[in-house]
Amino acid sequence: MTARLDATDARLILALSEDPRCTVLALAQQLGLARNTVQARLARLESAGVLDPFERRVRPEALGYRLGAYITVQVVQRGLDDVAASLAAIPEVLEVVGLSGVMDLLVQVVAVDADDLWRITEQLLAVPGVQRTDTNLALRRFVDHRMTPLLERAASTARPGD
Repeated sequence: MTARLDATDARLILALSEDPRCTVLALAQQLGLARNTVQARLARLESAGVLDPFERRVRPEALGYRLGAYITVQVVQRGLDDVAASLAAIPEVLEVVGLSGVMDLLVQVVAVDADDLWRITEQLLAVPGVQRTDTNLALRRFVDHRMTPLLERAASTARPGD
């Protein structure tokens, strides 16, 4: 479980989001905080796992993976951990999320083209414990992964649902 952010943490992350190359000193000046306070908070946020890895900012398209898909996977009961570990070994698997309902996992994958997606799907089906898959192509991204609206709410110290 990651640490809970306070309004100052949220303001700090918003400032970094606006200018990821901003120095600690510039952040301190912008937020009206001591440089040591900013440095300590950033260190705490990183060590607590609040901040995603930098790689999350890289678009798969920049690496030649122009096709994205979401694959739901039905798994043999009690096989989720083993299946998830096997899926993590496939480089084109970007994320695996456990679901409630008929399907057990939601797997986000990227592929170079349709033939490559076929190959990746075959790899998923070959994983011991995978019973069934259903593939849905990602045609267009309407809303990017975002945290800014929630950070803005936290920075204003409003509570969720207010």
